[in-house]
Amino acid sequence: MSRSLLALVALFIAGESLLSAPAVANSLSLAPMLQRVVPSVVSISVQGKELDDADATLADPFYRKFFGLPDDAAPAEHGFQSAGSGVVIDEVHGYIVTNQHVIASASKIEVVLSDGRRFKAKLVGADPETDVAVVQIPPDHLVQADFGSASSLHVGDVVVAIGNPFGLGQTATMGIVSALGRRAVGSEGYEGFIQTDASTNPGNSGGALVNENGVVVGINSAIIGPAGGSIGIGFAVPAETVGIVMRQLILTGKMVRGEVGVVTQDLTPGLARAFGVNEGPGALISEVRPGSPAANAGIQPGDVIRMVDGRTVRGASDVRRLVGSLPLQSRPSFQIDRASRRIEAFPAVSAAPVAEPAAPRTIHIARGPLADVEMANSPDGLGARVVVVAEGSVAAQAGLQLDDVIVALDQQPVTDVGQVLAILMKEHARALVTVVRNGHRLFVAADVQTQ
Repeated sequence: MSRSLLALVALFIAGESLLSAPAVANSLSLAPMLQRVVPSVVSISVQGKELDDADATLADPFYRKFFGLPDDAAPAEHGFQSAGSGVVIDEVHGYIVTNQHVIASASKIEVVLSDGRRFKAKLVGADPETDVAVVQIPPDHLVQADFGSASSLHVGDVVVAIGNPFGLGQTATMGIVSALGRRAVGSEGYEGFIQTDASTNPGNSGGALVNENGVVVGINSAIIGPAGGSIGIGFAVPAETVGIVMRQLILTGKMVRGEVGVVTQDLTPGLARAFGVNEGPGALISEVRPGSPAANAGIQPGDVIRMVDGRTVRGASDVRRLVGSLPLQSRPSFQIDRASRRIEAFPAVSAAPVAEPAAPRTIHIARGPLADVEMANSPDGLGARVVVVAEGSVAAQAGLQLDDVIVALDQQPVTDVGQVLAILMKEHARALVTVVRNGHRLFVAADVQTQ
């Protein structure tokens, strides 16, 4: 083939590529999807009053007495304004879902639609545990979002965050799903956050996280950023959790969760070995409340929950979230590993009680699995309280924490530090420690050889 012919062929191929570039670009555009979704995302402005930080302690009668102030001395308040986002979930009745922290302490809530119309909103209900709230406006030609499920998401899926960052108005940013089931920002609630690198900033809270088809898969809730801005780590409450909570809030104005009377913790490789079960997704039951539905169903401490109601349990937070979302009086299936056996239990779901806070000669352990731990007799005489856990020690790596109260060692009950020492006098490289933490029993497997 001649050089001139080769050049002609190359020019033809390049021309084809250039001609097809706009078509490729158009196929990648999210504009058609956003045109459908954006009208369902609203901006929310809030006004209210809160205590000045410097005067907050004056709300406590103890501090008023300590400083010699009269009982009617009131802490100073100041007005505040803040902004967030929301998503229309019911165009017929005017319901909008947002974050609880967006409307917290609000005395006035205003919703601004994407077309500029403004409405006063009333609070229907809020749930601090999941950071979900529902407000209501007049149902005047609203556009409701298509709510879907986060269960089909995978790490790497494309998502778009839509909201009102810094009060600028409707803004869309694109990213991917970075992780699933996150226990984010120190929360102990029913979260299981979706983590995304789609840029979210203050004001995005309560806005929509949608997939590439425009289906809402989560509600943006929190970010991690040193200066309050985005660094590519944002969190959204999964759509399933939002749906469960918002339905109860609309029906009753409050969220009532179910429970079966167990306390669980994540299943670590060390704990799996200690209890003779396979590693992998699951939650270890560390406590079963006497007389609870779980106890009546034969569930025991040391059992490992693998599935609840047909859904895989990845860790302790999944148990709380899954059981908490089930209807009261239902009897879901619990797939449980007990040593080498797989069993199934059907505890009845009951209303969760209000959580109560836990009740308050020091020795230093020099060797063994609890080396570099200091403990003292618990004031209530029910165990040995941990007062020091050296950073990097075997016990610290295993999960032993300051203020844990050791109540059993190698499944032998202990009531004071002397009994702990007596068991540790025997030469052994591992210890299965039962502790009470925040009022609940947990297991810690400390192993010199693996940590």
